[in-house]
Amino acid sequence: MSSSTFFVTASGTDIGKTYVTTGLIRALLSAGRKVEALKPLITDFTDATQGGSDTVLILQALDKEPIQHAIEHVSPWRYTAALAPDMAAAREGLAVPYDDVITYCRDARAALSDDTVLIVEGAGGVLVPVDDTHTMRDFMTDLAATPILVVGSYLGTISHTLTALEALQSHGLIPAAIVVSESEGAGIPLDETCDAIKRFIGDVPLVPVPRGDQDAFSRLAALISR
Repeated sequence: MSSSTFFVTASGTDIGKTYVTTGLIRALLSAGRKVEALKPLITDFTDATQGGSDTVLILQALDKEPIQHAIEHVSPWRYTAALAPDMAAAREGLAVPYDDVITYCRDARAALSDDTVLIVEGAGGVLVPVDDTHTMRDFMTDLAATPILVVGSYLGTISHTLTALEALQSHGLIPAAIVVSESEGAGIPLDETCDAIKRFIGDVPLVPVPRGDQDAFSRLAALISR
């Protein structure tokens, strides 16, 4: 393995993966670390959505121009429907080429220097299907990547968090951290939610991210740089 590789996954969809990915990228760069990032599979990618897409936000965090070549490098497989990758590909008469996706990410990692951190952002949650037989959990396993599990602070997140954590740990995937990204309008104090989750996660580090608090990403960057 030529670099540290982390896979940003989540307990569900629209939890805040890209917010965490981009915040972590900026924090690592500010700390003087070398960083590259991929979101190899992206859905809901159209001419209308491209400007605000996860891919463009990642490129901006890397301080790179979102030109076509750069977009194709970060996200080689782009689908228009706002669905899980396998379903979005099927809408276009395609199937996600799982083996090619894995090979692409491995080759990208192999091209990096040993002191470069590679962040791979998944699509949706831990068990979102990639093709007929593989999920995001298989993806991170086959990359030998360390998960960063992003969860929200909404009502119900404790069960969702522990379910996602068990799905990872049962396959030997131990998260570098669980990041609790404060949900808008959660109505529950973030610290109370974090305290409740901590009781059940053992030694897995937990990083609360209050809305708008960029310092939290510095703490996450320091954690994964140990």
